[in-house]
Amino acid sequence: MKKISILGSTGSIGTQTLDVARNNPDLKITALAAGQNIALLEEQIREFKPSVAAVWDEQAAEDLKVRVRDTDVRVLAGMDGLIEMAAGTDAEITVTAIVGMIGIRPTIEAIKAGKNIALANKETLVTAGHIIMPMAKRCGVRILPVDSEHCAIFQSLNGEHNERIEKIYLTCSGGPFRGYTTSQLEQVTPEDALKHPIWNMGEKITIDSATLINKGMEVMEARWLFGVDTDRIQVVIHPQSVLHSAVQFTDGAVIGQMGTPDMRLPIQYALFWPDRRPMHTERLDLFALKSLTFERPDMETFRGLPLAYRAMAAGGTMPTVFNAANECAVARFLAHEIRFTDIWNIIETCMDKHTVIPDPSVEDILEVEKVIREEVG
Repeated sequence: MKKISILGSTGSIGTQTLDVARNNPDLKITALAAGQNIALLEEQIREFKPSVAAVWDEQAAEDLKVRVRDTDVRVLAGMDGLIEMAAGTDAEITVTAIVGMIGIRPTIEAIKAGKNIALANKETLVTAGHIIMPMAKRCGVRILPVDSEHCAIFQSLNGEHNERIEKIYLTCSGGPFRGYTTSQLEQVTPEDALKHPIWNMGEKITIDSATLINKGMEVMEARWLFGVDTDRIQVVIHPQSVLHSAVQFTDGAVIGQMGTPDMRLPIQYALFWPDRRPMHTERLDLFALKSLTFERPDMETFRGLPLAYRAMAAGGTMPTVFNAANECAVARFLAHEIRFTDIWNIIETCMDKHTVIPDPSVEDILEVEKVIREEVG
């Protein structure tokens, strides 16, 4: 029996992780955490019977306590609750599927407690990769990527040495607005942007995919996960989303991972690594594929991607500025307060104004995030 805890159990990755658990009876859910969707969290508690549940919103936590008072679950609240849930249970693996920088401190404490991390929280490595990766090495902890692209790279590197990597090809569907001009993008609505052509994801990551901000963040993640400079990470638009990413080695060989677009595959792979379990899902039919196409990203129109490369090159606290400004801008776009293209404008303005703090501590990172949130609103 392998015991796991899930930070962000009511989101897209969290619910799909629980789906994997349903199909693998030797997975035991010991702890669950959510933001404030306590109706769904209550259902999960009753089905999976964890010993601990944590809720970010303290009022929602009080409500949950009333709802599940007939169970044995212990309900925690706030950041202290998330940290205890991530680090204080007997889970072997913590799935960090919570969205936003709220996931950094629980992830750090889980690493210190010796938990392997199935990582789906991009912000952890984007803002604190220089802290997380050395800490994981010191603590003997594995960081196992759950993103389909990073999982594909991880699988492509199986049996290889990182120093033999010549280039990483990080694939991207291109989102719903591939081929749009800037003037066209100025007219799109949140409802338009939430219609991703391939993947079914949460609102925030769906908007990030439409702006290509998500791909910029994945470039930063790949830099930390695989120890490759960003100038050797090439984003490739691949509309069919069949090749999930690939690695080119120093001898010219290119090895990639293909499959149907199903997030349960990388989730299950992370949970059972180094084993590979059978999975009942749609299989890739090579004979049904009419073509696989690859394009260079339009970095003049989709300015989030070059801004991400710029943030990574600046280092220090600049990726935190990039991430925090984007989070705030996306929230404002979803609220119909700004245009789609204003997301990039806000990020660029914040980056232009920022004085980088080199080698920042977690406290520095969280303080910079607070300042950006106050500026952007």
